[in-house]
Amino acid sequence: MIDNFNLLEDLARKGTVKTHSVDILRYVPMPLPLDFDFSKIEGMLLGVAVGDSLGATSEGMLPGDRRRKYGEISDYVPGSRSGWKTVGVPTDDTQLTFWTLRQLIEDGGLIPDNLAKRFCRHHINGIGTTTKGFISNYRDRHKPWYDAGLESLGNGALMRISPIVVPYLKQPNESMYADAALDAMITHNSFGNTATCVAFVNILWLLLSMKSAPEPRWWVDSYCALAGRLEGNAASNDVSYHHSYKEPLCQFTERVVTDALRRRLSVVDACNTWGSGASLFETVPSVLYILATQAQNGEQAIIRAVNDTKDNDSIAAIVGAAVGALYGSSCIPNRWIKGLTGRTRSDDDGEVFKIILAAKQKFWS
Repeated sequence: MIDNFNLLEDLARKGTVKTHSVDILRYVPMPLPLDFDFSKIEGMLLGVAVGDSLGATSEGMLPGDRRRKYGEISDYVPGSRSGWKTVGVPTDDTQLTFWTLRQLIEDGGLIPDNLAKRFCRHHINGIGTTTKGFISNYRDRHKPWYDAGLESLGNGALMRISPIVVPYLKQPNESMYADAALDAMITHNSFGNTATCVAFVNILWLLLSMKSAPEPRWWVDSYCALAGRLEGNAASNDVSYHHSYKEPLCQFTERVVTDALRRRLSVVDACNTWGSGASLFETVPSVLYILATQAQNGEQAIIRAVNDTKDNDSIAAIVGAAVGALYGSSCIPNRWIKGLTGRTRSDDDGEVFKIILAAKQKFWS
């Protein structure tokens, strides 16, 4: 096992990684139950690929416009990248998630510089501005991995963070939280991103031990319990997405999600209230509200993410990871799994299934 906690501490002392505190991460996650089944990891990972592919064709459309064009989406939508077939094809959400997992398998854990190299090897479908900036810094300007990320509050790190739990299935270690922070900072080095990625890794780990959906408040409470302490009290200014919130991401998220739960808003009305784009100020409350109100049914949670949000491929991928970790692969309809091309590139059909099997052999069997 690779222990990255000392690396994170060193980067924090130098002010290189954006986090308010590191010491609060110095605790070992609770071991998984004795009856834990790897199908929960399969569900978590397939949830990313399925959610991403279901949203890919209509990504970026406002929910009302999407509904007028496609109706209620409950299966893959044909598009140019699928050759107009009803099959699931990946965007950057699937690609970066499964490239992360492949690198973890090869290295036996997270070696940030190796992961940074992998992100620069192949074409990325629908690459975000921040990830594009990272590649320019790392590959073209030859900056070191720990200095190549941008201070961004985009959701491009959160969408790929789920594989971080996999090396720790048999040996929980405090380094899991360090890995989440380091993985995020490779591309998205901001207080909000570090806090959010660590908090979601913790949520995924907790879900792996659950048998049924927690009560609605659990989602935002669990997120804020850790994210708030990591983010600190400094106001955030999300200039990259033309917002100017004068409160930290965690406080904003708790306030708007709590209000939406009190008012019992529909998913689309809630997400329209704060927006559902690629900024964490929109993605995080959208994900948490969908899970708080829809997690009792994994399929429906993903469908609502696909239909009722703007950045629907990324939000559905994150929601898919959560419900997959909670219920396992059984919560994902067989039609979605059978229709998934399983690509991470244009010519490697079935690769996501091979990577999941390799991860099971490396970290579980």
